[in-house]
Amino acid sequence: MAKILLVEDNEMNRDMLSRRLERKGYEVVIATDGEQGVAMAKSEHPDLILMDMSLPVIDGWEATRQLKACPETQPVPIIALTAHAMAGDRDKSLEAGCDDYDTKPIEFKRLLEKMQALLKK
Repeated sequence: MAKILLVEDNEMNRDMLSRRLERKGYEVVIATDGEQGVAMAKSEHPDLILMDMSLPVIDGWEATRQLKACPETQPVPIIALTAHAMAGDRDKSLEAGCDDYDTKPIEFKRLLEKMQALLKK
């Protein structure tokens, strides 16, 4: 099954989402800030990245820009996860290089569908 890099600083969100993904058969590796997320994307070679956008050290938008600028990590699909469901946030995430966007609180079934669509490409 696919390896998912979950970049999330909120412990409760991290635990809930990683457990649910593991129950679905995904291998989950976790980073707790944007800088660690960029480093782990390069070292762990995930099949997909779930990127919280409000992160310490470097935010999810900058982490995504760095990953999409690097030939090694550029092809890895990234789904932005954000509580900021404001008009324009989806566009801002896609402009930064995210392949898709989902809002918090996470609707797990919808997120899985987005993940599966990107993993099939």
